[in-house]
Amino acid sequence: MLDAAIKALTQILSPPMRSILWRSIGFALALIAVAAIGLQRLLSWAATSSELWAEAALGGFQTPLNILSWVLSIAAGLGIVVGAVFLMPAVTSLVAGIFVDEAAEHVEREYYPHEEPGVALPVGVALIETIKTALLTILVYLIALPFLFFAGAGVIVFFVATGWLLGREYFELAAMRFRPAAEAKAMRRDNATTVFIGGLVIAAFVSIPIVNLATPLFGMAFMVHLHKRMSGSRPELIAPERREIGAR
Repeated sequence: MLDAAIKALTQILSPPMRSILWRSIGFALALIAVAAIGLQRLLSWAATSSELWAEAALGGFQTPLNILSWVLSIAAGLGIVVGAVFLMPAVTSLVAGIFVDEAAEHVEREYYPHEEPGVALPVGVALIETIKTALLTILVYLIALPFLFFAGAGVIVFFVATGWLLGREYFELAAMRFRPAAEAKAMRRDNATTVFIGGLVIAAFVSIPIVNLATPLFGMAFMVHLHKRMSGSRPELIAPERREIGAR
């Protein structure tokens, strides 16, 4: 697994991958900007509503209202920053649906040139899978949010949840290049522990600011290597229908 991580890190900085890297970073930044604007509008509305309510309740007490407005402004700013951090895994999940197959092709071409290449998923299928993961990520984070009020527990819960979600997504995307979706999901369940540990490696990567913009490429390259090793890199393990598609 360490070898797979090193190979993935090395390759995402290689010349053939740089074009994909810059495009995926640009798209991720655009999504983050849209999410931040939406979150800022929501928090500003909440702050304004709270201030109006307090003004009606307190009447002419202007000093407490000014303090409340100042506190709400700081809270809104912090909320945008914290929200952007926690939404990063969801954002990278959405980006993955567009760029990961192209990244996987480079990995397979460089490290497995004598093996049959995988078949890129239809864009619609890839987007559906990644949108489902992004929505599941947000749901899991909302469920885990109360744990932030317990010292240390919140960070652990979020890290573990991120590892499970990203490991699940990137492994299935790598496996579905060679297998039908049902078989890829079954393989992931049969190797749940290994996939989860691999997901924790991706979770550690996505927790690094700025570097985490490259998560889709790193996650996919990393899971391509893991899938190859789990399947023994033997052509006979590739589903016949996927082999036929790849031969066209």
